[in-house]
Amino acid sequence: MKDVALEVSHVSIYYKNLMHMSLHQSLLKKEVKKADIIRAVNDISFSVNQGEILGIVGRNGSGKTTLLRSIAGIFQPDAGYIDTKGNRVSLMAIGVGFNPNNTGRENILKSGMLLGCKLDYIKEHIDEIIEFSELGDFIDRPVRTYSSGMYSKLSFAVTAILDTDIMLVDEVLSVGDEHFRQKSYKKMEELILSDRTVLIVSHATDTLKKFCNKVLWINDGEFMQLGDTEEVLREYDEFMKLE
Repeated sequence: MKDVALEVSHVSIYYKNLMHMSLHQSLLKKEVKKADIIRAVNDISFSVNQGEILGIVGRNGSGKTTLLRSIAGIFQPDAGYIDTKGNRVSLMAIGVGFNPNNTGRENILKSGMLLGCKLDYIKEHIDEIIEFSELGDFIDRPVRTYSSGMYSKLSFAVTAILDTDIMLVDEVLSVGDEHFRQKSYKKMEELILSDRTVLIVSHATDTLKKFCNKVLWINDGEFMQLGDTEEVLREYDEFMKLE
């Protein structure tokens, strides 16, 4: 039996709906009413074994991205805990992780170091990352000049090429031209065969059926179901038809 690579235990993540507060209340830091506290993630628990590919589904606003960013360490949960078992975690998501004023090349180096990779190791693989990203001369231009597709290509290339233990993918595989999507799918297959642990948030059920060993379904921050990919997606599709 494979070791557990990631454990999420009774995790809850809250945020305050400041739209219901007046400026006067905000300045005085008055207590926010309970109705103004929104649970983006509410008491979610699951574990992922080494080498497993877990899909995460749920309608927009269900807390999927919030959960991934907490696993990535971008912010801490308000309750419960996340144990990555000492594994290095990388988050592949549009709009996360790059300094827009730095060039693509500079962001590769900084992102790699944030992932815990040594500088010599990153430099050894930087040409491979640049080639995979297909950015050409744009690699030496500021990231703020990139389209969302170019950003996603670089994000995927950095995370896929540099060696991390757990990879978190947030809808990136659905962005970009058809050629790059096909190349990304092929690379994902290589990562799966290399025993990488992966969590994929996606609305593309075909992608989840192709890659995932099991699927987690959350709705409005609440745990709904965790299990066989086909079974969970079938239940999720039936639920969405009733919405």
